[in-house]
Amino acid sequence: MTVVASEAAGSGPEVRVAGGALRGTREEGVAVFRGIPFAEPPVGPLRFAAPGPVRGWDGVRPAVSYGPPPPQGGHFGMDALARDAAGDDWLTVNVWSPEPGPGAGLPVMVWIQGGAYSIGMSGLPEYDGGRLARDGAVVVVTFNYRVGLEGFGQIEGAPANRGLLDQVAALEWVRDNIRAFGGDPGRVTVFGQSAGAGSVAALSAVPRAAGLFRRAVAQSVQGTFFSPELAADIAAACAAELGLRPTLTDLSAVDPARLSAAGDAVGAKMDQWADRWGPVAHRAVPFSPVVGDETLPVTPWQALADGAGRDVDLLVGHTRDETRLLTALDGLLGRVTAEQAETALRVFGPGRDAARRYREAFPAADPDALYELVGSDWLFRMPSLHLAQAQTAAGGRAHVYELTWSAPGMGGVLGACHALDVPLVFGNLDRGQPAALIGEGPFPEAEELSARMRAAWTAFAAHGDPGWPAYDAGQRLVRLFGTRPDLAAYPEEASRRIWQNHDFPALPLLGP
Repeated sequence: MTVVASEAAGSGPEVRVAGGALRGTREEGVAVFRGIPFAEPPVGPLRFAAPGPVRGWDGVRPAVSYGPPPPQGGHFGMDALARDAAGDDWLTVNVWSPEPGPGAGLPVMVWIQGGAYSIGMSGLPEYDGGRLARDGAVVVVTFNYRVGLEGFGQIEGAPANRGLLDQVAALEWVRDNIRAFGGDPGRVTVFGQSAGAGSVAALSAVPRAAGLFRRAVAQSVQGTFFSPELAADIAAACAAELGLRPTLTDLSAVDPARLSAAGDAVGAKMDQWADRWGPVAHRAVPFSPVVGDETLPVTPWQALADGAGRDVDLLVGHTRDETRLLTALDGLLGRVTAEQAETALRVFGPGRDAARRYREAFPAADPDALYELVGSDWLFRMPSLHLAQAQTAAGGRAHVYELTWSAPGMGGVLGACHALDVPLVFGNLDRGQPAALIGEGPFPEAEELSARMRAAWTAFAAHGDPGWPAYDAGQRLVRLFGTRPDLAAYPEEASRRIWQNHDFPALPLLGP
């Protein structure tokens, strides 16, 4: 395929990819192309199907606006954003390049956004890749993938893990087309946060994704992966909200917004199924990747332990106070009772003696602290650490970090909370929902920290070294991103010991 890049006087930059010619814009010295389809719209006869090859177009296609997002859950008003964006071309990519053209050979960073596998769209302002591309001399790619029931519901007659298959299709598009934008397809780094980091981890275990990326960055890995039985039971509950069965025949004609609303309805009352669905019911996580099919045969931890990521450099870490933001959103910050803390220790802790072990390890912890510790460890911190440990145990290389800088926004009560890393890594400190954690500008401390994190991430993408030693089972050295840079032994040692024998299996269906 011939790839070219040009820019006529008075017009935007142009490239040619497999589907045809594209014209983008130039913003602050960076060429930007938005809304490029990488697969056919998964609607009509293609509803709930694996992503298919995109058809080409004639002439020069404008690539100046984000494509419409896939159907969304109702959290943070994302469902309204999806409804306001007309069109069903859900599967599109966006590219920022400081030097478009086939000869530049720049590192490529492909972002996978989070959102608990229920929400997420690439067009949010916090994911603008301009500053990262410009300052880091990298090509940045973002894209949409299906979420909720559309992407992760276990629907009879449809392939599982459609959201993961969308991610693979986007990476295949990058492999085939990124030279046109100045990128090197041999130096692709996938990076993501929360469910996006869970997706990065999952892709390490997806056979079809092998060879599509050289490096991976996983920020706060969401550790929930479902067994087929659990996923099917949750999907059945969602379909029952509409008086239907969880089958392709029943659901393919349902309006996507109604289907998303059904998922929200089940998510809002998951505690009713706590005896059947276990910890995900207590944390209201109705969707996650499903383990056990040809797309995702085993969990990421098992895949890495078996050597699947030995040739992929890994950068992985988490924030210190992961679930404090979630506790605040639940209205429990500073209000956790002893009974609620006991329930959290019993539900989320590893093994029957988890409550005792947490109390012995943290004798001064009050109910609020215990609730936060075990929730953070179960959902994000220990899954992230165990990913690094599985990688290194199999002979691969992993670099580990922890974000310890406390967010000054919202009165400073949230600490180094979940999602604080997103504006810092992208450098978008004054836009989007996560930027609210930083507060009102100016941001001299945040700017300095952001510059350090962006330099580490882009250096890792360029040559695999973020600037500190690889993690090993002896010293366990990690980079602490606080007010000052620091290198220290992994600071959550007490939690590491409590969880060291837990293997993070696919979550089972508990009830009959």
